[in-house]
Amino acid sequence: MATNYGSKRLVVGAHYGFRDWLSQRVTAVLMALFTLVLGVQMLFGGTLDYYRWSAIFTPQWMKFLTFVVFVSLAWHAWVGMRDIWMDYIKPVGLRLTLQVFTIVWLVGCAGWFIQVLWRL
Repeated sequence: MATNYGSKRLVVGAHYGFRDWLSQRVTAVLMALFTLVLGVQMLFGGTLDYYRWSAIFTPQWMKFLTFVVFVSLAWHAWVGMRDIWMDYIKPVGLRLTLQVFTIVWLVGCAGWFIQVLWRL
């Protein structure tokens, strides 16, 4: 006859843990690498004025890389804010409102970002 000690652990929730942890690390590394690439271009590219800044973002590969980094930034922000709302805001209605506001804000920022990036 087997003896049981304690109670069986019941794990509930959405099981976001590892996936969110990994996405936060991957997006952070992408943003850090982009910062280094941009920093090198600014340091060794000559005088930093509007024309130089525009020249940095003119090549299509740089626009694509910048867009990927912005999507990474938005995802990074979403995961972080969603976790904060889920951990600290207990009333469901308020938490849902804050999550919807966060999504609307991030989508609005993405639209503005795309306009700025492709206007250069």
